[in-house]
Amino acid sequence: MTVKKMVYIVIGAIGLALGAIGAVVPMMPAFPFLLLAAFCFARSNEKIYNWFINTKLYKDNLEDYVAGRGMTKKAKIRLMITITILMSIGFIMMDAVPIGRIVLSIVWLFHIIYFIFGIKTIPANME
Repeated sequence: MTVKKMVYIVIGAIGLALGAIGAVVPMMPAFPFLLLAAFCFARSNEKIYNWFINTKLYKDNLEDYVAGRGMTKKAKIRLMITITILMSIGFIMMDAVPIGRIVLSIVWLFHIIYFIFGIKTIPANME
């Protein structure tokens, strides 16, 4: 096994751990960490990737999005609220950096636009 694959496994495991924590902790998002884990596991080891895509954590949080079906309204709202809260903290902390606030505001706006218009909303019963 190459060093590159080992690094992918380690980063994937960290993403999986943070995603698992994010699945139960309301203020921590699971989605981006699980997406990171899927990306890393796909590039590291086929057995690990196949195991990961068959876990309940993957099926509940990523399967529909990765398959191109979209996300439920509840999942989209949860992610947008988490993003808004976390970026608000950064916005408040950038009190003396007006350009930082402007950049953060633009990034936040594009996140919200992307989640509303860029990701298809699927009915909750498809979850």
